[in-house]
Amino acid sequence: MALIGGGIENVRAFEVPCGIWADGESVGSPRTVLVKWRSIWGDKFYQVYVNGQYAGATIDSQQRQMIVQIPTSLESPVRIEVFAVDAEQAGNDFSSEIESSIGQLGRVRISMLRGQGLPIGAFAQIYFDNGTGEIDYDKVLNDSPIRIWPARQDKSGFGMSCFAVDDFGYDSAAAVGFGRGGFSQGRFGLDADSLEWTSSVMGAGAYKFAIKVTDELGNESVGSETGQVVVTPAARPAEKVSVSSFDKQTNQLVLAIS
Repeated sequence: MALIGGGIENVRAFEVPCGIWADGESVGSPRTVLVKWRSIWGDKFYQVYVNGQYAGATIDSQQRQMIVQIPTSLESPVRIEVFAVDAEQAGNDFSSEIESSIGQLGRVRISMLRGQGLPIGAFAQIYFDNGTGEIDYDKVLNDSPIRIWPARQDKSGFGMSCFAVDDFGYDSAAAVGFGRGGFSQGRFGLDADSLEWTSSVMGAGAYKFAIKVTDELGNESVGSETGQVVVTPAARPAEKVSVSSFDKQTNQLVLAIS
């Protein structure tokens, strides 16, 4: 893993003013924040990620602050993370290495292997137990069927690709290639990619999910069920935070939210 999360502390985000009145009051710049941090690393560059997406990198090893753009988020807080990287990797996007916290935001991401054995024209449906422990296969969770092969050209197999120019019985010109998909999950030297589905915001609870694949003739596979997934909805952003009191003896700060 190229990202280094240890040794970085005191990560803080400040609203950037775009104007200051005569009385000292300021007008905040929309969707722009100044991120500051402390680090024990003296020979590393730093990258900032917003909600798991690459937002920028420092230009030297001494820089400890950066202005980044953030999304308008009225229903959930924005997650800002700072990582150290080697200088030669500062410009690379490593968002795929960040452990997803999508479940903590009240959503669930389900992925399935798109093996070449799945038939053309097939589609997948998502089901869940609604917290009861028993999967309800009478109620589909996804809004519309998930097409396994949206483009016919993605499907490999005899006669499916460059007919008569490939190995007999397996036209693989459309295969994703070794190491480019779900590594070690497909045929040796070819591999297979995966499909992902993300739920809408769900209530707090522990849920189980299942996937069924149906072919063009209506034949259904046996439901493949997941383990229990704990969903914790995100807290709403705090508004109008003010200092209620501060005890110098105990160094305790009390904040009030109106």
